[in-house]
Amino acid sequence: MFVGHAALAFALAAGGARLFGCSRGRALALGASAGAFATLPDVDILYAPVGVLGSSGGLMGAAEGFWSASTLVHRAVTHSLVVGVVAAFAFWCWSYAGGSTADRARGEHAVSVAVLGGLVAVATLVSGALGGFVMGVFVLAGLVVTEATMRYGGLAPRALTLTALVGLLSHPFGDLLTGEPPAMLYPFDVTLFAHRVAFTADPTLNLLGAFWVEVAALWLAVSVYCWLTRRSVRRAVHGRAALGFAYAGAVLAVPAPTIDSSHAFVFSVLAVGVVGPAPLANRLPAVANRRSTGVGRDDDQRLAAVVTGLAAVTLASVAYAVGYVVT
Repeated sequence: MFVGHAALAFALAAGGARLFGCSRGRALALGASAGAFATLPDVDILYAPVGVLGSSGGLMGAAEGFWSASTLVHRAVTHSLVVGVVAAFAFWCWSYAGGSTADRARGEHAVSVAVLGGLVAVATLVSGALGGFVMGVFVLAGLVVTEATMRYGGLAPRALTLTALVGLLSHPFGDLLTGEPPAMLYPFDVTLFAHRVAFTADPTLNLLGAFWVEVAALWLAVSVYCWLTRRSVRRAVHGRAALGFAYAGAVLAVPAPTIDSSHAFVFSVLAVGVVGPAPLANRLPAVANRRSTGVGRDDDQRLAAVVTGLAAVTLASVAYAVGYVVT
């Protein structure tokens, strides 16, 4: 899921920036930028809803149609390390124009547009009109993220480029655990990874392993965020997260999932996370020292809701795994 990609990029950029001496606020801005750029490659999923229109068989049929259509361009044109580097350079040119004179800014914008237009042209030649369309959406979304990062994050062009590289280049590696490996050297016809990474021969345990890697990325991002905002992860977890253990009973209701048939498991186990944002009134834990950080009670509530939901999902997946092995 794109959330895991964003979480990992955020943790790498924000945590790394803080370790290299950046202020907490700047580290958060760098992490947010990297996380935003890390979501860009998955704009190729925008074509997938077309598969729903021609599907039949209810909810499961719609889901199958969605994922079948997504495979036409998913993890191809936008998941390339080559494209990521070229796009990051173009975004640098665009951001650099912000601090230039009018004449020079026009030239730098022109270079950026020419490079991004070249990506669209190459994608069209190699992958047809659909590939060109997806690449076009990718570059436009990238420019939106670039502008937002400049305006709200206050990042200089070099910092913005580094976060773009972290986000765009980390994304494809996160997809090595599920589905077909990305075309990492697109548009060149070179296969970097022919097969996805597998933890075990058991297809269900392999899915659970991939799911836990995703969950671990989310926990890493939460931990880095709490570290930078002087909050406590432990105090953010409400005891109601233990309700996730009840998901062990799903072993009897949800067919043993695999990477290729994971929808029922993933959607149902994620639904367990509703125990986080469920009304907790004033019983939410105080997760920050507001005298030193300046954060308010509402911030504590939002963080507690997210972390409690994540804890519930984690416990639910562990309970399912134990139930699967036992039965």
